[in-house]
Amino acid sequence: MIFTTALARGQDAATQQQLDKLSGQIQDILAAQEQQGKRLDALEKQLSDLTDKVNSAAVNTCASADDLKTLAAQVQEIDKKRQDDRDLILKQIENLGKVSGGVPVSHKPAVNTTASGGDDTTAPATPQKGYDYKVQAGDTISAIAKAYRDQGVKVTSSQILKANPKLDPAKLYVGQKIFIPDPNAK
Repeated sequence: MIFTTALARGQDAATQQQLDKLSGQIQDILAAQEQQGKRLDALEKQLSDLTDKVNSAAVNTCASADDLKTLAAQVQEIDKKRQDDRDLILKQIENLGKVSGGVPVSHKPAVNTTASGGDDTTAPATPQKGYDYKVQAGDTISAIAKAYRDQGVKVTSSQILKANPKLDPAKLYVGQKIFIPDPNAK
C-alpha cells in the first residue's frame, strides 16, 4: 500500500507539474493574444486615419494649366520691367558721363579705311571702311551696335559679327579691339 500511495503521490506530482506547465503556456498564449489585439487596434486606427485623409478635401499641390499661364505672364512682366530698368540705368549712366565731362562709353573712333590692324583673331574677312572699337566694361555686341546707330552709323550686330569672324560675343573682354563696319562709307 505504501508503494501504491507513493506511486499515486508521484503521479499527482507529475500531473501537477503538467498542469503548471499547461497553465504557463495558456498564460503565454493569452499574453500573446492581448498583444495581437493591441496591434490590431493600432492598425485599425491607422486605417481609419488614412481613410479620413483620402476622403477629406486635400490641398491641391499640383499647378493647373491656368496657374502656369498666369505664372508665365508674371515672369514676362517682371522681365519687361527688368529690361526697362536696365535701359533707364544705361541712360542715367550716359547722362552722368555727359555731365561729368567724361568720354561716353559709346565713342566714335576715327574712320579706318582698311581692316583692323590689331588683333588677328578679330580681323574682318575683307578690307572695308569702318571703325576700330575698344571693348569697355559692360559692353555687348548689341549695345555697341546700338551706340553706333545712335551716332548715325547704320550697323547691325550681325554685320559686326561678320566683320569679326573669330569674335565670340559671349567672351568679350575689356580692351579687346573689334572692327565696326560702316555700311554707309564708300
